Amino acid sequence: MIRVAWLVAGKDLRIEARSRVLLWQVVPFGVIALVLAGLALGPTRAGASGAGPGLFYLVLVLVALLMITRSHAIERSAGTRSSVATLGLDPAGVFLGKALALLVELASAAIVLGAGSILLLHTPLAGTLRAAPSIALALAGLAAAGTLYGALAAGEGAATLLPILALPAMAPLLVAGERAYSAALSGAGLWQWWLILATALVAYLGLGVLLYGVLEDF
Repeated sequence: MIRVAWLVAGKDLRIEARSRVLLWQVVPFGVIALVLAGLALGPTRAGASGAGPGLFYLVLVLVALLMITRSHAIERSAGTRSSVATLGLDPAGVFLGKALALLVELASAAIVLGAGSILLLHTPLAGTLRAAPSIALALAGLAAAGTLYGALAAGEGAATLLPILALPAMAPLLVAGERAYSAALSGAGLWQWWLILATALVAYLGLGVLLYGVLEDF
């Protein structure tokens, strides 16, 4: 399973590196969304409103939806599906590999969006660095949930069906991530939000390992 996961993750990341969709389309979309958020708040209210963490996660979820759609578009081609079936790859390994690749892509986008949040929304740098571990945990949860629901929504109309299915499932990650980020900015305790993020991550990983093969056969 681990070997299959590495193979699938490497394949997805190589495809992304060659296409550069993340670099030239997805990340610029996130930056533009942050710019619009900063303009909506205004230069005097952006730093004082405390909206930075929430806007950061909201834009991150929108970026994640684009990445998830892109990730599963690769698997919808007839050649890829037939190759996976012929090779008899472990579905659990495929799930973990796609989730790992998505995590790497999300982390790359999150670094840019975090810098944008600091520059455009005036989110404090020190608090953002304190929030980095909780952000990484939230990204892992988003990657696992996105891979699972991406398989469920794969097929025609996936671009519109995916948000309807995935956003309610991602809501706990969005809320807990924002609260953990805000707590890091204020110096408050983080453990309860870490617990929610870790529980959601374990749940989505377990469901993905158990159900991914069934969902792919739909």
